[in-house]
Parts: sequence; structure tokens; C-alpha cells
Amino acid sequence: MSGAAVRHSPRKRFGQHFLHDSDIIACIIAAIHPAMGERMVEIGPGRGALTRPLLRAVGELDVVELDRDLLEPLHARCAGLGTLRIYQADALEFDFARLHGDGPRLRVAGNLPYNISTPLLFHLLTYAEHLSDMHFMLQQEVVERMAAEPGNPAYGRLSVMLQYRCQIESLFTVGPEAFHPPPKVRSAVVRLVPRETLPVIVQDEKRFAEVVRQAFSQRRKTLRNSLCGLLDADRIEAAGVDPGARPETLDLAAFAALSDAVIS
Repeated sequence: MSGAAVRHSPRKRFGQHFLHDSDIIACIIAAIHPAMGERMVEIGPGRGALTRPLLRAVGELDVVELDRDLLEPLHARCAGLGTLRIYQADALEFDFARLHGDGPRLRVAGNLPYNISTPLLFHLLTYAEHLSDMHFMLQQEVVERMAAEPGNPAYGRLSVMLQYRCQIESLFTVGPEAFHPPPKVRSAVVRLVPRETLPVIVQDEKRFAEVVRQAFSQRRKTLRNSLCGLLDADRIEAAGVDPGARPETLDLAAFAALSDAVIS
């Protein structure tokens, strides 16, 4: 993120690409539209490009940063802007529920490292009830997968599991030149809003997740083959789904029906 008094070289092992384009930063902050008193959490603040305007807007900000060498410069850059609470931790293992407590639900934002974006999204899904919304900068290809509809080649496990829990809106794309160092791919900013009412009802969410995972683990195969061991062709058909279909053609309702057809 934007420059600091103490220059920190991006580390490849952390997947760091620091955002520095002031126009893009302004667009992200406008999309988030933070307000004083909201409970905001930033993942991967880096050099503070988003941290400073977020902190200025909300007054108190929690940030989760793995790279300990960034912590002191970040404190220095944010001095006088509000109350900054830094958690030196791996976001993939962080308990976001403890930040919620009895207060308002969390608003989460961040320029996420590409190398952990998908597992981090799945981790955050487990805290959906504690979250108000999420705004992330991600690899454009990941955002396309998140928002893809059935029949789209990008549609997969990530699409199904995120769309089951969240409304997803791709906001705008960002070129490599907005970062240091420039990544080799384009990025995009996405908004996720946890659903108050789920689009389909499933009897067992863990079983639903397993059906989706297994179906897409062999996405080129038909359901009668990819779901072998969970459901046979007769049970798939009894659930109202064609055993000869491929998983990328199924909507949420079809996956819910398959999940409910599994004998526990």
C-alpha cells in the first residue's frame, strides 16, 4: 500500500502487492462508504493505503497483519487519526467472532494476497453471522468465479458456497500499475453481503458443502461419477437432478436437493 517513512520491500512469500494509486484508493473508500462508529476490520493493511482513510472515517479500526515488520511503520503512519488496534496474526486462523462481541456486526475490507484469497474467503464464511459486509481487492479471475452463474465456465465450488451465504457484486477492475510491485494479472474490487435469508434450505450444511466439494473435485465428470460414494444414479434422479449432468450446470436448489438426498 502507499509509501511509508520506513520503506518496506514487498515480500513474495506473503504475496504482497502494495496499493499506491490514489484514485483507486478513493474509489475503494467510496465503495465501502465507512461511517463514524462502525466496527471496521481490515485484513492485510500493509503500508496503510486503505488503513489511513478508513481509520479517519470510523475513528476506531482493527487490522490483522501477518508481517511483523509492517506493524511499527503502520502505527507511525496512522498516529493521530484515531484508535488503531493491530493484531499480528494469520488471517486464515484468526477468530473474527471475538472482534464482534456484543457490538454491531463487523465490516471487513482488505487488499487480499492472491495466494490465500480463496481459503480466506472460505474461512470468513464461517463467521458470516458476525459480518455486515465485506469489500475486497482480489485477482479478477477469482471475482469472476465468485459471481459466476450456472453454465459459465468460471462457475464452481467457490461460486456455489459464496452465493449460498452472500450476495456478491463485482464493482470495478484495477490494472497492475496500481500496485508495487505490479502483479501479473488484473484485479477487481468485490462486495459481499451476508444474506439475512438463505436462498435455499438444506438439512445439513456440512453435508451440503461436502456434496459441492465432491461434485467439483472432478468437474469434467457427470454427477453419477463425481458423486459416487455419496449418491447413486437412482438417488440423484429421485432428487430431481439428471445423473448425466455436470456440476457446473446446477443451481443452488439442485445442490440443496442432492445434499438432502444423501443418507446420513
